[in-house]
Amino acid sequence: MSRNIFVIGLDELNLSSMRRLADADQYDFHQLLTRRELQIGTVSVPELLDKARRQLDSFDGSIDAIVGYWDFPVSMLVPVLCVRYGLRSAALEAVLKCEHKYWSRLEQQKVIDEYVPFGLLDLTNENPSLPAPLSYPVWIKPIKSTASQGAHYVENDEQLRGSLVEVRRVVDRFGPPFADVLAMVDLPAEIAAVDSQTCLVEEAASGQQVTVEGFSRGGRVEIYGVVDSVSYSGESSFLRYQYPSRLVPADVQDYMGEVSRRVISALELSNSTFNIEYFWDHETSRLSLLEINARHSQSHALLFELVDGVPNHAYMLDLALDRDPRRVEPGKGPFPMAAKWFLRRFSDGRVRHVPTPEEVTEIERRIAGTTVCVTAIEGTRLSELDGEDSYSYVLAEIYTGGRDEQELREKYTRCVEALNFAIDD
Repeated sequence: MSRNIFVIGLDELNLSSMRRLADADQYDFHQLLTRRELQIGTVSVPELLDKARRQLDSFDGSIDAIVGYWDFPVSMLVPVLCVRYGLRSAALEAVLKCEHKYWSRLEQQKVIDEYVPFGLLDLTNENPSLPAPLSYPVWIKPIKSTASQGAHYVENDEQLRGSLVEVRRVVDRFGPPFADVLAMVDLPAEIAAVDSQTCLVEEAASGQQVTVEGFSRGGRVEIYGVVDSVSYSGESSFLRYQYPSRLVPADVQDYMGEVSRRVISALELSNSTFNIEYFWDHETSRLSLLEINARHSQSHALLFELVDGVPNHAYMLDLALDRDPRRVEPGKGPFPMAAKWFLRRFSDGRVRHVPTPEEVTEIERRIAGTTVCVTAIEGTRLSELDGEDSYSYVLAEIYTGGRDEQELREKYTRCVEALNFAIDD
């Protein structure tokens, strides 16, 4: 009998990936809440939980797992709902320790040295200055957001003040629903004292950015992949994610694995996938932990599938069904390397035309190992799109598999040349 898997915010791309799993015939996947309900505007956590419960309670069948692969609020709805329905998941408090940026930093500094200096900034202050002993350049970040929304790189007091309007807007959007989640646990005094109009400020790390993916179960913390993050030249916005990592030496990857195991164990995150972002500065041999997410990255799912033959969703499903995650042998996929590319525009504009589904299908047919997801919406302004970083707008996400990096680049270039966008400044 098939097992019923409820996926919060289930979308077609990731559903297709999960349906290609070797044991997919054992599962029936059900969408629980839509991406629009979860990611557009300011969400209400109590309303989302109520709607999810009504859908689950009315389901005529077994509820065998509740999972999710998106950021807030999905990563925190999963443990709340799993407790209600007696299902396996991470504990909500452990998830919060990972994803509350200030709480996470406090916990990290107890067990590792690989973090950047940090502090808090009061957004109600019209003339703020950096808290001691921080020095520029720094990143200003909301305590909680998604997709780097509200994160600003600043090099002086003038830029700091100029960034606050946008930071306050993001804090006002994410602060209230995040407060609803925080109210579900007993907070330490230093976390309870953090006002909703406060954000994190931390010194900017330098070097190559990479992401470590793994899972934790029953005291066992395993790393199953390291992914390079490559930014546009001279920009902080990502150009591509590339797997397996080629930009960080093997011994450094082992070092990141050791740090990851130490910090995940200290945070008591279990029955969960995770991904941890790092910077490695080869000139100083300095490793800096950027942030911890108590979920795997759906952006990497096709990369793992193209290279290893199995998407990282497999680990999520095994954990949710209370099984030891399957052993995946690296390199058993159709391509030695894979990348997810972000076709971006760095100025606002009105979208007059986007590639049609038929045009996208033809591109994917002609260029083997390629998947194209158009994100720009015809008839809208790019600034109306939700989930963008502070500096650019994503027009399309392009996945490519290839023999080497040169072939990945060539396939990406061919896709970009074939994609017909028309955007007015």
